[in-house]
Amino acid sequence: MSHRFDIVVVGSGMAGASLAAAIGARAKVLLIEAEEAPGYHATGRSAAFWVESYGGPGVQPLTAAAGPALHALGVLHPRVGLTIGRAGQEAQVRAFAETFRAIDVAVDLLEREGIERCVPGLKPAWTCAASEPTTCDIDVARLHQHYLAQARQAGAQQWNRAALRGARRDGTGPDAGWRLELADGRVVTCAVLVNAAGAWADPVARMAGAGAIGIVPLRRSIAQLAMVHPVPDDLPLVLDIDGTFYFKPENGRLWLSPHDETPSAPCDAAPEEIDIALAIDRFQQVVDWPIERVEHRWAGLRSFAPDRLPVYGFDPQVAGFFWCAGQGGFGIQTAPAAADLAARLLLGDAPGAVDPQAYAPTRFAADA
Repeated sequence: MSHRFDIVVVGSGMAGASLAAAIGARAKVLLIEAEEAPGYHATGRSAAFWVESYGGPGVQPLTAAAGPALHALGVLHPRVGLTIGRAGQEAQVRAFAETFRAIDVAVDLLEREGIERCVPGLKPAWTCAASEPTTCDIDVARLHQHYLAQARQAGAQQWNRAALRGARRDGTGPDAGWRLELADGRVVTCAVLVNAAGAWADPVARMAGAGAIGIVPLRRSIAQLAMVHPVPDDLPLVLDIDGTFYFKPENGRLWLSPHDETPSAPCDAAPEEIDIALAIDRFQQVVDWPIERVEHRWAGLRSFAPDRLPVYGFDPQVAGFFWCAGQGGFGIQTAPAAADLAARLLLGDAPGAVDPQAYAPTRFAADA
């Protein structure tokens, strides 16, 4: 016996959940997840911030369009973002600010005195910064649960422990569709298969007979530090202009990352000791704050297409196969806009606030 749906979405992280919520009232939708619970991988391990410059100018339209919806949902909490530079990097920081000001992102330039007011104990080498006053923390768990609940309320079904094990396109013309075999033994048929599988996006595409785009999972590590002295609640999210670290306060602790991007096979990612040690070494070059201990460490996989932009749209070679992948480290902060864009493409609606062309899978030559 097979179960029939209009659309099956592979992966119930933020991408799949938000898309299922957007389309659930207009189609019979199934959301399938390989793990025991949704959001186990990238979504559940996010550093949880909304920064309009993060991901670069190509991602910014999605981030900006997502902001009002995230604010309306009450999942954003203000926190200034500060991108800092050393002496001699003033031109680099200025160019960063000018790039984003040109696309209407609020960025202020700070000199040493202004940075010291934001980051007490700053070491002398750091002399310039770009401040983004609209930066926020994101309550990722609340946002994810909102989309899962909205999808259920709209009529979508969600199956856990239901990894995709086989996908075959049967038939021709209007009667064509997918026959999907799941790890739990169930068989599902559908008209459209949506690839929201995160780090597993290219393997899912190959399984379905589509060409791999070249989406590469990159490991990102984070440590939670207990500090000898209290971490100021109003400490900014601090990044450096070279992209070699970031840190932010979190419930009295400090979250610290070496901003690593280590290629990885799709897996349950774990941090390497060398990456945590590297993060601490870089942090100690920024401020003179004694660390009491590393309380917790984790890693997640952020998956990027070759041009580091997400991929939304129907595959140009395989009918009924839809890409919702390659969200990198910005899938959380862009989720409402990305889901709206993908839903419009999937359901044949007119374009919305964001032009989908830059994110179309047709921009890649298929690697069959």
